[in-house]
Amino acid sequence: MENKNFSFTEKVKSSNTYGRIGVLHTPHGDIETPVFMPVGTRATVKAVEPRELEEVKAQIILSNTYHCYLRPGADLVAKAGGLHKFMNWNHPILTDSGGFQVFSLSKLNKITEEGVEFKSHLDGSTHFFTPEKSMEIQNKLGSDIIMAFDECSTYGVDHKYAEEALARTERWLDRCIAYHKNDKQLLFPIVQGNFYDDLRLKALENVKKKATVGFSIGGLSVGEPKKRMYEIMDVLAPNYPADKVRYLMGVGTPDCIIEGVIRGIDMFDCVLPTRNARNGTALTSKGKVVVKNGKYKEDFTTLDDECDCYCCKNFTKAYLRHLFNVDEILGAQLLSIHNIRYLTHFMEQIKQAIREDRLLEFREEYLKKTNYK
Repeated sequence: MENKNFSFTEKVKSSNTYGRIGVLHTPHGDIETPVFMPVGTRATVKAVEPRELEEVKAQIILSNTYHCYLRPGADLVAKAGGLHKFMNWNHPILTDSGGFQVFSLSKLNKITEEGVEFKSHLDGSTHFFTPEKSMEIQNKLGSDIIMAFDECSTYGVDHKYAEEALARTERWLDRCIAYHKNDKQLLFPIVQGNFYDDLRLKALENVKKKATVGFSIGGLSVGEPKKRMYEIMDVLAPNYPADKVRYLMGVGTPDCIIEGVIRGIDMFDCVLPTRNARNGTALTSKGKVVVKNGKYKEDFTTLDDECDCYCCKNFTKAYLRHLFNVDEILGAQLLSIHNIRYLTHFMEQIKQAIREDRLLEFREEYLKKTNYK
């Protein structure tokens, strides 16, 4: 079903990679891709205010269906006017289906054709998610982009189970499409298939028929070696439709982002930048900096002299180290602001490299300079 509230246009294409620049139009604003999405798991990006997200040029954020369903509850969010009003973020929001958390966080789950019964990781209470239930919750949350409910099969399962899980995911997708009627929300199907090339290609062909404006690639970055993840992306890349935006779920380290863009990915998300920030680790133009380390005790230089964020403009490594040493909340706030800005600026650099048609050269220069891997 066509959705006139959303569209994707490819603007610039790399000549020797699958990298590209595009624009995804949503009711809450246009998104220039490739884009990194900060994760606001429980309707907030931890330690970062919405106005600070705007200052660091975040275009879209992700919120989590499973966590918002458990607390504060989808009905309460709907009464507040949806996630945008509830959290005061008047820009695009993407929600996942809750499926990954149901499989990875719940203390116990039981998969049937109807859906998944699981126990809450918070209190052990029993819940049941179906494709229709996931759509209902995401409709109430009011995000711009919503995910189909899928089964993310575990890394290492055999081909037979992976095939069964994919078939179930495809049947669940049809149920999601049948239930979802809100044209203010864009439904993304998800390409699964575990780490089997034939299943991945089969999944992509099905998704291409049913995606209206965009789709996701799920089930990667789940414990496999990075080399294997890139191999799966290499299999998929030549078969992507040019008119659909592509979202690689749960991937957001700098090395994986650049490798993903080269392989045709448009959207990324990851909790690591803010999680690492809360643990005292910063992403910088010269590599990772662990500000808690003793060598920064009398280092009165800026965290990253190539960064324009509030943290780097105003504070030194010595001050940041002090904040973490005495457990001051400000340390987590400042590093979170910095790490998000680092990645939004990184996406700007990638887009400039695409415009100059030197994406491969940029990758080599960047990885050599930063040693991210």
